[in-house]
Amino acid sequence: MLDLQSLVTQYGYLALFVGTFLEGETILVLGGLAAQQGLLELPWVMASAFTGSLLGDQLAFFIGGRWGRPIVARFPGWQEKIERIRHKTGRYLDLWMLTFRFFWGLRNPTPFVLAMSGVPLVRFATLNAIGALIWAVAGAWAGYLFGQALERYLGEIHKHSLLILAGLVLLWTLAMLARAWLKRRRKRHTA
Repeated sequence: MLDLQSLVTQYGYLALFVGTFLEGETILVLGGLAAQQGLLELPWVMASAFTGSLLGDQLAFFIGGRWGRPIVARFPGWQEKIERIRHKTGRYLDLWMLTFRFFWGLRNPTPFVLAMSGVPLVRFATLNAIGALIWAVAGAWAGYLFGQALERYLGEIHKHSLLILAGLVLLWTLAMLARAWLKRRRKRHTA
């Protein structure tokens, strides 16, 4: 039977890739924390997060460009978020393409909307790669430094690292469940 430490060391980079492909802020910080604990290597945490984020956003851009309008026609509830993203891009489109992944809840739909808006693929891909690199490095370092701060204040964090990691995963899971519940609740009240 595998323990949590073995699971992290064996599947950590794959989990980082998949998690950052789908969304990723929390899992990236957890990856940085795991690197600080010696369970993963920080450069590989950054590389996994960069690759997952980049490919996930490029896929969303492709889907938005190819099937965006028919999809939005089937889900009219998405229109509000689409308009919010279009409003945010405004005059600062390049800056938005560099930073959208830093705004919670807007990372996944932004590439989709940008493709529907006619942003050229090369322009998006270039700025997306730069933004993904900045995000992966910053997020991994944030987790790493968080682990160092915990160690400084808690002493020998290694004795409790798996418990802390499990607690953070639990908090993340609860946050995602609460987010889904609030989203369903808002839909019921607007219907």
